[in-house]
Amino acid sequence: QVQLVESGGGLVQPGGSLRLSCAPSGSLFSVNAMGWYRQAPGKERELVAAITRDGVANYADSVKGRFTISRDNAKNTVYLQMNSLKPEDTAVYYCNANIKRTLYARGTDYWGKGTLVTVSS
Repeated sequence: QVQLVESGGGLVQPGGSLRLSCAPSGSLFSVNAMGWYRQAPGKERELVAAITRDGVANYADSVKGRFTISRDNAKNTVYLQMNSLKPEDTAVYYCNANIKRTLYARGTDYWGKGTLVTVSS
């Protein structure tokens, strides 16, 4: 069974920074695209940033220039560096990864349980 384990959430003041990390546990063959989504209270889950295995990244307009997504393929780990945080960035952040469990298996999307980021003074 594959699980995505997130870390790095917490409380930060406006203008501050946080770094989120996510890595899968369990047996797998390869990790394809990885990404971060977020869901604020009363709102739908939205894409924050995603990155392909080759390192091509895309971002939501609301975080461009402030957030940076990166990955370490050797560790199957994805990171989200969040700078210049705003109160509107407050949300539960979810890691997503498309994972092949064996060579011939189709890629399957997995989700982490989420980590809370609160931006408040």
